[in-house]
Amino acid sequence: MTNGIAATPAMTKSVAIDMRSNAIADKALKAMARFWFLTAVAGQWIFAYYIASFYGGSAVQGDFEAWNKVLPHGFIPGDAMGNFTVATHLLLAMIIIVGGPLQLLPQIRARAPAFHRWNGRLYMLTAFALSIGGLSMVWTRGAVGDLSQHIAISLNGILIMLCAGMALRYALARDFRTHRRWALRLFLTVSGVWFFRVGLMLWLLVNQRPAGFDPQTFTGPFLTFLAFAQYLLPLAILQIYFYVQDTGGAAGRLVTAGSLFALTVAMGAGIFAATMGMWLPRL
Repeated sequence: MTNGIAATPAMTKSVAIDMRSNAIADKALKAMARFWFLTAVAGQWIFAYYIASFYGGSAVQGDFEAWNKVLPHGFIPGDAMGNFTVATHLLLAMIIIVGGPLQLLPQIRARAPAFHRWNGRLYMLTAFALSIGGLSMVWTRGAVGDLSQHIAISLNGILIMLCAGMALRYALARDFRTHRRWALRLFLTVSGVWFFRVGLMLWLLVNQRPAGFDPQTFTGPFLTFLAFAQYLLPLAILQIYFYVQDTGGAAGRLVTAGSLFALTVAMGAGIFAATMGMWLPRL
């Protein structure tokens, strides 16, 4: 009996089918989320290796001016404080790219909780330092692009600090479900500069030319769009993922899983293009 109504064989079969459909959809959604995460981590660690090899290698050789081939005003003779800020920013970027994904692995959270806590504190502290340093570099040292891109970078820095603060707040409150969601948002906003490079190289791969922007001035409508999309688009996709995870039916989860698969393939193509066209040639 269900609510006073006898369950017929057809009803029982329908419920069983719905349960199987939900289980399959849930499994597919989780699998595609893992696929996206592993692809992103692989791409980010390639980027970290590039930072360590190019910038670190140039520093060890004393050839700091090589930084200017990639980073405008990266090294300015006589500007000791500014050069120190840039070097620190690069070092922290490499640390956060390597350490960030480790925070999101459930195996580490379960088996090494002390490491998870201390690495999380370092991660959030580094995120704040990177944001403040990035804002300083954009507005006092000069950066490529136009005002719209500078505003987008600044908003990214503000969102990083906001997400870090919220992740810390809910961790202290021991609301770990909400904490984890803010930690995921923090991971995506911190990854903004990486998403920008991957998105740019994917765009060039598809168009086979600098479409929608001037490569000499590094300005144009596409770059303005990408400067904001580099973090707003991943955040929007993550919010959709949370929504279908909480309230979506089997169809919604399957559609989201399929979309994640397509986005991951596109991201993988961008990673390949960035690795072969931007990072490896400079090593």
